[in-house]
Amino acid sequence: MDITKTTDAPPPTSPPAAGPGKSVNRGATRAGDRVFLGLSRGSGILLLVIMAAIAVFLTYRACLAISKDHGNFLTTFEWNTNLVPPSFGIAVLAFGTVVSSVIAMVLAVPVAVAIALFLTHYAPRRMSGPVAYVIDLLAAVPSIVYGLWGALILVPHLNGLFGWLDEYLGWTGIFSWQGGAPRSMLTVGILLAIMILPIITNVSREVFRQVPRMHEEAALALGATRWEVIRMSVLPFGRSGVISASMLGLGRALGETMAVATVLSPTFDIQTSLLDPGGGTFAQNIASKFGEATQDGRDALIASGLVLFVITLLVNGAARAIIARRKEYSGANA
Repeated sequence: MDITKTTDAPPPTSPPAAGPGKSVNRGATRAGDRVFLGLSRGSGILLLVIMAAIAVFLTYRACLAISKDHGNFLTTFEWNTNLVPPSFGIAVLAFGTVVSSVIAMVLAVPVAVAIALFLTHYAPRRMSGPVAYVIDLLAAVPSIVYGLWGALILVPHLNGLFGWLDEYLGWTGIFSWQGGAPRSMLTVGILLAIMILPIITNVSREVFRQVPRMHEEAALALGATRWEVIRMSVLPFGRSGVISASMLGLGRALGETMAVATVLSPTFDIQTSLLDPGGGTFAQNIASKFGEATQDGRDALIASGLVLFVITLLVNGAARAIIARRKEYSGANA
């Protein structure tokens, strides 16, 4: 006797298709997804609100200061807010900030990329681990410690370098030295390069570690040398990451305060030589003058802070534009 029973199972039904103007949103049906969506969206909006509030505050106080300025805010080589009316300008500060940051980037970026490549592709594992750990520790050292080290150790030992530059490159005018303590823009640039070196190295190292192994193996299978593998596979893949790391370092160099104030002899004039004392930066000037400034003086310092804020935004925007032009080299597209 056949006791089996056959049943006709209904055919599987597919979810209803979305009609015109409708979309199927399956991610927002759970409570956790809705909470996460709200938190992430609120965080983004809050960040924009904070940035806008900072910009409005800086702009308002800057307008109060500039309206009372007797000199030209962009070209005056003077900072005297105690006069009636006050006279101040940012020409020296802008020049010093840009020059010191450029020197730091020129010195730090090639060395940082070389260290990152060595740790990821040349150094044995027993060596790369401890060295990377030491570099991570250097990135956490406070800036005032770097400033004290620069004033007590770096500055006294730069006389030989300054003398050598003056002897062989002094004819250019950029590296002429009149003697005296080496508390100049070049000293600031060297110290900033040492400070931003761990940041650029760490980020570049992590980017180079993400290079797909098959890219390197393919280059080796074609007979490429170790350097050719790095040049054809590693560097193109990590280019956008290295640019991002460099922008992080540049951001710290632009806003560094105490270290610059410790090793620089500030004056409100622009020296043609990088070895002569003088100059200043936005952050150093704000830190050294804010405590004793009057209300008008604080508004003037806030106005200079607004300029530094704009410079930082321009630098970040330029970095984003460079990375967007090289999207084909990003790790996400590999």
